[in-house]
Amino acid sequence: MDYTDVLVDKQDYIGFITLNRPADMNTFNVPFARQLNSALREMEGDPDVRVVVIRANGKHFSTGISLSEFKNKTHQEYREFIHLMDDHNRTIAKMTKPVIASVKGFALANGSGLTFACDLVVASEDAKFGTTAINVGLICLGPAAPLYRTVGRKKTLEMVLTGDIISAAEAQKLGLVNKIVPREQLEEATLELATKLAAKSPLALQIGKAGIYGMEDVPYEKAIDNLGELFASLCITEDAGEGVQAFLGKRSPTWTKR
Repeated sequence: MDYTDVLVDKQDYIGFITLNRPADMNTFNVPFARQLNSALREMEGDPDVRVVVIRANGKHFSTGISLSEFKNKTHQEYREFIHLMDDHNRTIAKMTKPVIASVKGFALANGSGLTFACDLVVASEDAKFGTTAINVGLICLGPAAPLYRTVGRKKTLEMVLTGDIISAAEAQKLGLVNKIVPREQLEEATLELATKLAAKSPLALQIGKAGIYGMEDVPYEKAIDNLGELFASLCITEDAGEGVQAFLGKRSPTWTKR
């Protein structure tokens, strides 16, 4: 695919997806959504990518779906359109590789949903988040899916129904942001986290993400059993043996699985 609305790059086992509609505050339209999901799937299938970073050109991360898209569509056309706008929620959850959002400025509506869907979030101090569609007579139901799994029903209802915008500090208290840094340090801090993950066993990262996502909506004891089975399957791999031997031998491991 030709990438223009998002840009793709990779270095040192890190894949970078850069939202590239800065003049439109990185709002979603059909080409943008298609390119974003194509880039995510491309990174997932690339053996030279272990971690994915989603970042943005311009002042803001993303302010949601372009309002110009909400006209002259039939019910079926809206169903297909919204399915595409929400596709990153499905894609990221199914990916075996960690996805990090690097957020500055506004992350609103579907833009906030994209950050909620990511596995980890590094935000600048000036970042702001909000499920704001209610303020224009719409509703952020797509973003509500990953939001609910982090903050629960009552806070999700409050955020979605009021459309209030929250600071990066409040988002961190709610568990929606992992780390906050000054804006000028955002790129450095994001790269530091991505580099740390990229140095880990890729197979262990994949099994860890699969296991944690697999706990959702599963009874507690069943979750423990499932996680134990995944851990046992990791223990017999070459990477696990290499990691243990490298630690005991006080050397850096050489991972075989990517």
